[in-house]
Amino acid sequence: MYLELQKQLAAHLRAVLKAKYSIEIENIPVEIPPELKFGELATPIALQLARTLRRAPKIIAQEIVEALGALPGFAGFEVAGAGYINARLDRAAGVRAIAGVGSHPSDKNNDVARVGHPAFVPDSAKDHVLVEHTSINPNKAAHIGHLRNAILGDTFVRLLRASGSQVDVQNYIDNTGVQVADVVVGFVHLEGKSLAEVRALLDKLKQKGERIDYYCWDLYARTSQWYEQGSAEENAERKKLRYATLHALEEGDNETAEVAELISTAVLRRHLETMLRLDIEYDFLPRESEILHLKFWDVAFEQLKQTGVLYFETEGKNKGCWVMRRPGAEIAEGELDEDAKVIVRSNGTITYVGKDIAYHLWKFGLLPGRDFGYKKFFTYPDHECWISAEQGEEEHPHFGGAQAIYNVIDSRQSDPQANVIQALRGMGHTEQADRYTHFSYEMVALTPRCAVDLGYDVSPEDQARPYIEVSGRKGFGVKADDLIDKLIAATSEEVEKRQTSRDEAERQKIAGQIAIGALRYFMLKFTRNSVIAFDFRDALSFEGETGPYCQYAAVRIRNIFRKGGTTEAAVLVEMTELAPAQVAGFLEGEEAEDIWALWLRAGRRSLVLDQAITASEPAYLAKHAFQLAQEFNNFYHKHHILTEENPAKKTFLLATAAVAFRELVTVLAWLGIETPEAM
Repeated sequence: MYLELQKQLAAHLRAVLKAKYSIEIENIPVEIPPELKFGELATPIALQLARTLRRAPKIIAQEIVEALGALPGFAGFEVAGAGYINARLDRAAGVRAIAGVGSHPSDKNNDVARVGHPAFVPDSAKDHVLVEHTSINPNKAAHIGHLRNAILGDTFVRLLRASGSQVDVQNYIDNTGVQVADVVVGFVHLEGKSLAEVRALLDKLKQKGERIDYYCWDLYARTSQWYEQGSAEENAERKKLRYATLHALEEGDNETAEVAELISTAVLRRHLETMLRLDIEYDFLPRESEILHLKFWDVAFEQLKQTGVLYFETEGKNKGCWVMRRPGAEIAEGELDEDAKVIVRSNGTITYVGKDIAYHLWKFGLLPGRDFGYKKFFTYPDHECWISAEQGEEEHPHFGGAQAIYNVIDSRQSDPQANVIQALRGMGHTEQADRYTHFSYEMVALTPRCAVDLGYDVSPEDQARPYIEVSGRKGFGVKADDLIDKLIAATSEEVEKRQTSRDEAERQKIAGQIAIGALRYFMLKFTRNSVIAFDFRDALSFEGETGPYCQYAAVRIRNIFRKGGTTEAAVLVEMTELAPAQVAGFLEGEEAEDIWALWLRAGRRSLVLDQAITASEPAYLAKHAFQLAQEFNNFYHKHHILTEENPAKKTFLLATAAVAFRELVTVLAWLGIETPEAM
């Protein structure tokens, strides 16, 4: 409701300004005041016009208020302070509008068909959006840092789909990079395994119910240490093995590449199983091996040269390299640009940025004559996840050609991401560059208390620090599945105590919902560019800004309707039969302000959704869910809903709870959080 009323007021103000002052302003500021006593909406437009009209803002504001007249949904307008215009809503009309919400795109649940799914039917004129997230190197188990990426990305996908956008979810797999090369070095050179022995190990681990991603976690740490354990000469030789292995992976069609294919594919499957525990799914898994072998770079290289984005350096430290011109760099004629970005090294190998430029040209449909082969890889309940291949199936979806791209990649990759955008602009693809968003985020660390809870030895020095950084190479970190298991174990203890009448399966389901809700909310409540120090006890708390707090508010409402012998839908229908004067009466007086505040909070859903998408910031929606739960709890403690003697008022109070429940369930679902039947 709020977003619609903001737009309505802005449009009316625009018309008034044009008619009265012959002034056309495209963006009229309409704000939500900090307190209800100032009204529900406000605008500083008179302050902005003071210089243009050369008059006092307060006088301008009075003239505008007089010209505004009556506007549906609004009770009136008034001048405040030095020239603000406050707008007061028609409360009865507002309540009826919020109670009857159902046609706006944001009211749709997450059950939106995926681009590429055979049953997909466009239900919106909005753009086809591509979101890339997770993108874990397939060399070891997923860890806590990967969870922030995946949860941020998955939540943003849910928000885009809720707004009506067609969204494609991609998970980029770097199966030919140095991390995979290191784990292959571990298998082949530390453990001396052949291709056949690696295949046998995979079978053995599967039969014993043990995990290849956990095995690789330890092996990767050992290999990283092995590179530094010998003499200087030995370590230099060992590093040569790394680069020889890396080269073999990029070349393909050799036994080393086959070992990498076996390991990376097995680890990748484990990653998908881990993420599915958090209800995170994907549509397509593009792999770097296919980008290399299908010659995406060849087409991109020609385009980059033809548009002058790349030039061949004949002197200086970059001699023999193809480098990218820097925008705005003032280089005198004949002077070398030593800071130019190298895209093709002098030995002919392509840098990470070069491969990424080719990949993103494909994403935007700007790589004519090149596409992946597609094979089915992982089956979800309602769709297939496809993986890239050199030769794919004849009938398959196509996942490129997007109009907008969001890449969920940590902030350390800001420079490479900026290089890709720069290349797009240099090639003349300005619109695409403008619709390319690096959805960056900061790292996840552990509180010292959490590290101790996980069984690590924490020095007195580290215990005094606000957080401890994790490191996969050093073997200090938290595997994603271990974290999820520990959270579920902790919630199971509480559920066992509180829900003795429920069977084991129900209790386990509830424990899982609380644990996943706690984890997802903790990862989402911080703005993306904040460092997170994860802590079990903080995440699982039923007090404060946590997932369980929000879930408990929804469970509390469920209990109200269970005890009252009615349903949310039924009381909302009953409320529409109340006379507007009755509804207005229930919203009058100081004691009703908390009720109105809760209705207003419930009416902000589409507004907050719009803000979260515009700013690429899911934390806004997480904050909204918490505030909604807070507003409901305030309302719950002040009003005796089920014992209210006035039948009409009881219906109204129940309808207030019903709207709060509907909004909480919807918003939490957008955050990927389920609402349990009990807690």
